[in-house]
Amino acid sequence: MFDKILIANRGEIACRVIRTVRRMGIKTVAVYSDADRQALHVRMADEAFWIGGSASADSYLRIDRILAACKGSGAQAVHPGYGFLSENAEFATALDEAGIVFIGPGIEAITSMGDKIKSKQLARDAGTNTIPGCPDIIHDEEHAVKIAGEIGYPVMLKASAGGGGKGMRVVRNDEECRDGFNRAANEARSSFGDDRMFAEKFIEEPRHIEIQLIADQHGNVVYLGERECSIQRRHQKVIEEAPSPFMDDETRKAMGEQAVALAKAVNYTSAGTVEFIVDADRNFYFLEMNTRLQVEHPVTEFVTGQDLVELMIRVAAGEKLPITQEDVTIKGWAIECRVYAEDPSRNFLPSTGRLVRYSAPVESENVRVDSGIEEGGEVSMYYDPMIAKLITYGELRDDAINTMAEALDHYYIRGVTHNISFLNAVVMHPRFRAGRLSTSFIADEYPDGFHPGDVQHCDPMTPIVVAAVIHRRQLERSADMTGQIRRFERKIGKNWVVISQGEHYPVTVCSVAHGHEVTHGESVYRITTDWRFGQPLIEAEVNGHQVCLQLDVSGPGYRMFHRGAERELLVVTPTTAELTRHMLKKEKPDVGRFLLSPMPGLLIRLNVAEGDEVKAGEELGVVEAMKMENSLRAAEDSKIAKVLVVEGESLVVDQPIIEFE
Repeated sequence: MFDKILIANRGEIACRVIRTVRRMGIKTVAVYSDADRQALHVRMADEAFWIGGSASADSYLRIDRILAACKGSGAQAVHPGYGFLSENAEFATALDEAGIVFIGPGIEAITSMGDKIKSKQLARDAGTNTIPGCPDIIHDEEHAVKIAGEIGYPVMLKASAGGGGKGMRVVRNDEECRDGFNRAANEARSSFGDDRMFAEKFIEEPRHIEIQLIADQHGNVVYLGERECSIQRRHQKVIEEAPSPFMDDETRKAMGEQAVALAKAVNYTSAGTVEFIVDADRNFYFLEMNTRLQVEHPVTEFVTGQDLVELMIRVAAGEKLPITQEDVTIKGWAIECRVYAEDPSRNFLPSTGRLVRYSAPVESENVRVDSGIEEGGEVSMYYDPMIAKLITYGELRDDAINTMAEALDHYYIRGVTHNISFLNAVVMHPRFRAGRLSTSFIADEYPDGFHPGDVQHCDPMTPIVVAAVIHRRQLERSADMTGQIRRFERKIGKNWVVISQGEHYPVTVCSVAHGHEVTHGESVYRITTDWRFGQPLIEAEVNGHQVCLQLDVSGPGYRMFHRGAERELLVVTPTTAELTRHMLKKEKPDVGRFLLSPMPGLLIRLNVAEGDEVKAGEELGVVEAMKMENSLRAAEDSKIAKVLVVEGESLVVDQPIIEFE
């Protein structure tokens, strides 16, 4: 077994690998860029080596500098995590030549499975079901249109070296095909240094289901069940679970055996994942093979009891797998939510900034938090905006879902825009709870974007009655309490109106033994809580049910977050409530004359100049963030009055770029 392992990655996956390596009694070495000097993974490791500038091309993608860190530290092996160099054959070759073990598959498997076109050819040869398409390299946009016409729209354009949703576009006509080809190729070139593209038929209403493999150097290959990864935005997974609510034993066995056959065909070793697209009739088609540890591996660990990182290390050290296929049993259910710094109301555009407040749920045997950041840490524009992965477990799927919803209620982040309310809304959604999933779930259920004020599948009265109690406690603290409670109630009253989403809710709030009683109409709510002033989480019991709400005090009102819903609440006297009906509403500033940056990022292309006339739909510029290109287009025919930035400039969200006449 190794004495020292270097982790060639950053963030949550570096921290997660370090935990297992340390548990095995092996010393750890971290690497870091300028942006990550104070990162959590750097402090967790026994040693840490600087490898370059903030951009990944200057650090985490620098093979020479990682090799230098290996030699300087004496590390005998490297775990690449996921992303960056995890599926880079050149990196694996360089380590091999230096006498350092790559904790992953062999170079043959990385090369053959890392090329999407070659992998499909090998999959066909191995007897794996494949999607109809054209495996040839697309030369240019006109060639893309020709191939798409032969396959038949809709078509998926995919980067041969792609992954993580980058370099992919679904196109439904010739115009979308031309534009999609150029965008996907640019993203692929930026992210992977390889802009080769191919095309395949896009299957409508598909499920994304994958098989987890583990293989040793002695010819043993085992599949560890499947994961359902259908909840996606921009072709990138958001929520995963194991097992899939759609699978039956027959399909699971067939998919697992095909995955094993493919792995054996390329002499695969280590952990790997074979991804499939599955239609409504459980017909399944090979999508790709990821020759690395997947982001969503914790759900498999929960339901199988296996530590995949430990298995990878033991396989890399030459040990035989400690399990056979007959030993694999799936127990219970696990769900993973990816917590991102992004804005679900703006098409999930990434957010950057410092985590002013950060408090994760308490971990337990049923709750796991894989995070690489802490309070005061920064979400940088240079890397993926994922903050953490939250994983929950239960004997039944409903148990895992309920635990997840409660854990998300307890996940408190301020300083960056995040997707926690969106995640909670999805897991509480009736369609999700029923297991009726597809890769179009988010587009179907949130066609106009996610708006937390519109979430309906939670009790709307819970934040209202809790806000009434919190407001009373605020007044109790500030009022003159030298007299009796009756004197207090004569002074401030006990009848209030809670204004939420423009609606008025008259309530009566009274102190009772061990809590408060709130009456609204004919409904009575008994509320007890140990909440103290200044705490961001309100844990309370409402009519015998435990709830947790997040609280932000906003001027005279409150903002509460619960089960995916976000509510602005104002608690006032009945007289004040009537007066609020006559208040003028603040008009939003007119920014219609400006093109605003939808996200923080880099303006990589500016296509217009002052005085230019543009047509509706014409591309004005492109902003890149987290290696994703975002095209900015004219909403209507207009003329450019002023250009307010220059190409290559870093932009903040809502920064004016162009002023129109």
